[in-house]
Amino acid sequence: MEAYTDFAGVYDIFMDETPYQEWASCLCGLLKKYGIRKEDEPGRLAGQTVPEEERVRSMALAAERNVVVDLGCGTGTLTELLAKQGYDMIGIDNSEEMLQVAREKKEKSGNEILYLLQDMRELELYGAVGAVVSVCDSLNYLLEEEDILQVFRLVNNYLYPGGVFIFDFNTVYKYETVIGDSTIAENREDCSFIWENYYDAQGQLNEYDLTVFVKEEGGKGEDRFRRFTETHYQRGYTLEQMRRMVEEAGLEFVTAMDADSHGEVKKESGRIYVIARECRKKLY
Repeated sequence: MEAYTDFAGVYDIFMDETPYQEWASCLCGLLKKYGIRKEDEPGRLAGQTVPEEERVRSMALAAERNVVVDLGCGTGTLTELLAKQGYDMIGIDNSEEMLQVAREKKEKSGNEILYLLQDMRELELYGAVGAVVSVCDSLNYLLEEEDILQVFRLVNNYLYPGGVFIFDFNTVYKYETVIGDSTIAENREDCSFIWENYYDAQGQLNEYDLTVFVKEEGGKGEDRFRRFTETHYQRGYTLEQMRRMVEEAGLEFVTAMDADSHGEVKKESGRIYVIARECRKKLY
């Protein structure tokens, strides 16, 4: 069964305590720290005026470097927050239902965001971008290393010279120790869910079955609940695996940090941020 179909309609309800604002602040800080600064003067290199052709190209690239791709953007909550910070945003997801919710948010906010329906393994952009971000364990939905490597190579291909790639992932430790073989249930006034996890340690694979009940108006003023189910699969990865694939894709591995504490990665880290960057293209 395809994930994020019916669930898209209630996704934001169950994610209402997710610290999106904190994530956005963290990402903006990292982009500022590791990204290409917008105040750099286009058309000059080491204090020397460059030829007109190179100056025009530099100005075009200067426009591109402000573009940020939110890979696996879901319903666009984080995309909207980054757009408010002045970035030219592109949101990409492979769920039409999730993107429909994102587009409705865009209509209300008026932010100029381009949403594309794409599988990240077939990423196709119109030009270079300054940064790509992917958070909320989107990459864990890729169950084979070959798929992760394919995404990393595509990201590297579209990054502006020196552009940054920031992503997070759930670790093997999290699935084995925190989530694996557990059942989570939550009851709200208008909907509720049961989330059952099954972890395969050999394959580092986590299956979770979602059963969701959504209140609907019934006949004669009576309420009734519609039930639907979805099955999701995620794979846990280690930092060593991710670093190897980042470097194999031709990216520079810059650093990693615990996603919750923003400190150094520990054995008990459940979610990790990785910062990588493009390192082989030349601006001039």
